[in-house]
Amino acid sequence: MNHNLTPAKYRLDYTPPDFTITDIDLDFNLAPEVTTVIARSRVIRNSPQAQDLILDGQALTLLSVNIDEQPWHDYQLTPNQLIIKDVPDTFTLTIVNEIQPINNTALEGLYVSGEALCTQCEAEGFRHITYYLDRPDVLARFTTRITANKHHYPYLLSNGNRIASGELDNDRHWVQWQDPFPKPSYLFALVAGDFDILRDTFTTHSGRDIDLEIYVDKGNLDRTYWAMQSLKNAMKWDEQRFGLEYDLDIFMIVAVDFFNMGAMENKGLNIFNSKFVLAKAETATDEDYLGIESVIGHEYFHNWTGNRVTCRDWFQLSLKEGLTVFRDQEFSSDLGSRAVNRINNVRIIRGPQFAEDASPMAHPIRPDKVIEMNNFYTVTVYEKGSEVIRMMHTLLGEHAFQAGMKLYFQRHDGTAATCDDFVQAMEDASGINLTQFRRWYSQSGTPELFVTTKYDAELQHYHLTVKQLTKPTPDQTQKQALHIPLDIELYDDHGQPIALQFQGQSIDSILNITETEQTFIFDQIPTQPVIALLREFSAPVKLHYDYNVKELIFLLQHATNAFTRYDAAQRLFYHSIDQNIAHTKADGFIALTEQIIDAFRGILLSTQLDPALIALTLTPPSENEIANLFDIVDPDAIHQVRQALIRQLANALQDEWLAIYHTHKTPDYHIQHDDMAKRALKNLSLSYIAYIPDIELASKLISQQYWQANNMTDMLAALSSAMKAQLDCANQLMADFDHRWHHDGLVMDKWLALQATSPAPDVLAKVKSLLTHRSFSLSNPNRVRALIGQFVANNPVAFHHKEGHGYQFLVEILMELNQKNPQVAARLIDPLIRFKRYDQVRQTLMKQALNQLLVLDHLSNDLYEKISRALDD
Repeated sequence: MNHNLTPAKYRLDYTPPDFTITDIDLDFNLAPEVTTVIARSRVIRNSPQAQDLILDGQALTLLSVNIDEQPWHDYQLTPNQLIIKDVPDTFTLTIVNEIQPINNTALEGLYVSGEALCTQCEAEGFRHITYYLDRPDVLARFTTRITANKHHYPYLLSNGNRIASGELDNDRHWVQWQDPFPKPSYLFALVAGDFDILRDTFTTHSGRDIDLEIYVDKGNLDRTYWAMQSLKNAMKWDEQRFGLEYDLDIFMIVAVDFFNMGAMENKGLNIFNSKFVLAKAETATDEDYLGIESVIGHEYFHNWTGNRVTCRDWFQLSLKEGLTVFRDQEFSSDLGSRAVNRINNVRIIRGPQFAEDASPMAHPIRPDKVIEMNNFYTVTVYEKGSEVIRMMHTLLGEHAFQAGMKLYFQRHDGTAATCDDFVQAMEDASGINLTQFRRWYSQSGTPELFVTTKYDAELQHYHLTVKQLTKPTPDQTQKQALHIPLDIELYDDHGQPIALQFQGQSIDSILNITETEQTFIFDQIPTQPVIALLREFSAPVKLHYDYNVKELIFLLQHATNAFTRYDAAQRLFYHSIDQNIAHTKADGFIALTEQIIDAFRGILLSTQLDPALIALTLTPPSENEIANLFDIVDPDAIHQVRQALIRQLANALQDEWLAIYHTHKTPDYHIQHDDMAKRALKNLSLSYIAYIPDIELASKLISQQYWQANNMTDMLAALSSAMKAQLDCANQLMADFDHRWHHDGLVMDKWLALQATSPAPDVLAKVKSLLTHRSFSLSNPNRVRALIGQFVANNPVAFHHKEGHGYQFLVEILMELNQKNPQVAARLIDPLIRFKRYDQVRQTLMKQALNQLLVLDHLSNDLYEKISRALDD
């Protein structure tokens, strides 16, 4: 059993560093087996009381320590630190150490990815490269010289601008890079390898020409053009929307196959998971293209919101991530469909984020306590953090928000800042008091709004009462009232909006909910109105309002806001699902009424609505989204009811699905919104057609689409439709896909995910058999997420089978990944630690599984933190 676990760290215990480093010169002699690192740092004492310099370092072989070019032997080594005794106030520290990239399976620090060498240093990976003050509030100017075999590593890349290079004996060469902007060590990057390169340029608004380079594995050049276009679009957008110009002479992206995250914003040298770079019609879906655009934008936008202004400490992670997610969401919305993007973003909040808020790992967007920082790269910090920024934007408006951004950069450019610094800039620039709003940063859990209304026909008054409640979470038992912007609209009998007013004063549609209970009164309301609540999902809350079916259909047909229409449809789905799950099984399935089906038919056949919005509106909520409705989850009932609902809609609207399917085809493949919208609706129609009674017709249409597809979007849609409906043709199509694409890992991730989320009774046995498939590797995080991650997170009826086989399968995987790649292991375990959401039988089995892991020798901090918090809850 592990007795050397890292103690917890607390946000309120923050103290400035005793020493700082202003400049560091790094010299790498690269080889996968052994790399020698020479680090020359200029060190300055900050605290007169500090005598010893304490540096972070893990898995390093120390060769020598020099101070001001003289050997220094007065030091102490521990497994995680180098403590140098009695150092001067100002000095040059030279450390020589060795590392072994080829043995670095955790993919932190310097490691091997395929034939290349690359780094990942966020959050605390630099300590795997050399001994250093590995904390975000130590900002230094980096100069990096890289020496390596020219044949194996013709390209040697690092941060900043390329300033020198040269040739050496024995087929070796060197390149030197210099980053003029001080940065923390987590933003350091190095890549060495042999690549295909796509080159382009971008001219900034001030007339500077920036070299753009994308490096990919040999043979993948034809899959880089969309990434380059996305990068140029992001650079242009950031200048136009935020007035931010790129600041180096070159911007580089490198795509690698082995990467724990999506991408990393290292200054001037962004390292990407190849999933978010490589795309062409034959291998990438529409969703992949949009994902690449979003992530390319996200990492580029970090150049200012993350790099030029960085985090003072890791508790402030949402300072850069929540803000940058908001910026990449706005980028995607400005370039594509704002309504579609908003709905997709909300689905993440209502699904994974709400589930995280209800779990033992519930935490505010600015956590107060951590053991392993990697565990807090979460949907709460990122997506809920973005929603907090969006609420600020809603309260301030675009003009004042942009003024706040400018003030934020004026005050903090080149420094390590805090979340409070950002909110203060917004408050000072706008003049709006955000004191209560700050609680969003410190309070965990999902707020709930309970809304009631009353109409006084005699006075023509409409009363709206709102109560807010945030339930206790494992980390916080006491909750305070939050400042919640609630966007509303009232409609008359004809579906026309009613102006909001009281006693001659106009009332804004954004209501400021600041108290535990508030009542708003609107007058001159001639008839009983229908209210649209939480338009545009104006706050990340759960809304409780007793809509009846008639009102929901009215909003579905008349609401001016696209999200409100979508939400009305989802509530109609939830109404049926909740009704059926609450019903006894003996009474059978309670079907949707003809009134609801007719409303859905009207949406499906609309020629006025965006086809992509129609597709989203008529997509039933996922099983995980449905689970968030219940305190105790019944995965079997949820699966059965959802499947029955799909079958009813397939049958009731069969003619309409077939008509839409045939009229929304796109013979040529283009990445533009209109075509993507048509494909979305066409392929949703196909997914319903898979369930019609005429199985022969369904199989024929699905097979035709698969064999005739000229793009991965349509091919995968056909494959998915056959798999989800368990049609006989699925086996043949899956086998053909495997034969065609087994050599391409990113494409096979899609196939593995379909296998993992199959509704087949023997899906677990299939998943186990795929562990030895030629396309699968437990060392590759993408493959692990595609197969194992999809099974445990997105096949709840199979993973939570009452016999517990799914839990034991995950335990076996985690035992293997615990030391090999603890970050990936910790991300897989989330469904298992949420045992309180399930019945007693499942709870017992899940806790037994967690206890098996808890007693492992050398249990990683990543797993220990999550397991212990779950079992202590």
